[in-house]
Amino acid sequence: MGVELELHSARPASSNWKKSRTTLVMGSYEHGERLAEVLSWLPWDGTVRLGLVDASGNTVFNEQEAEVALKEVPDLLQRCSAPEQIAAVQDLEQLLRACSRTPGSYLWFMGD
Repeated sequence: MGVELELHSARPASSNWKKSRTTLVMGSYEHGERLAEVLSWLPWDGTVRLGLVDASGNTVFNEQEAEVALKEVPDLLQRCSAPEQIAAVQDLEQLLRACSRTPGSYLWFMGD
């Protein structure tokens, strides 16, 4: 199971893959399994935004949610012990930062 990431310039059309390509800005597809592993360490009780990511479904953050989640990255990085985990979180950080700085954008977490 993995989580891939896509940054979109507008809310992605999750029910229509072809239509969602028109808003795609950039994506991350190489760290899916490690990202799902790292995100699974987080509580699902709403105390952290990244804990709400559904590794088996789809989750979408707007720019404000991405800004909140960006503040959670340093703690997540401290929990990582393998280089692959660190690379996955750094990739997530890059996309969260880009989303938080781009009005109207969305970060799409695509789970298996």
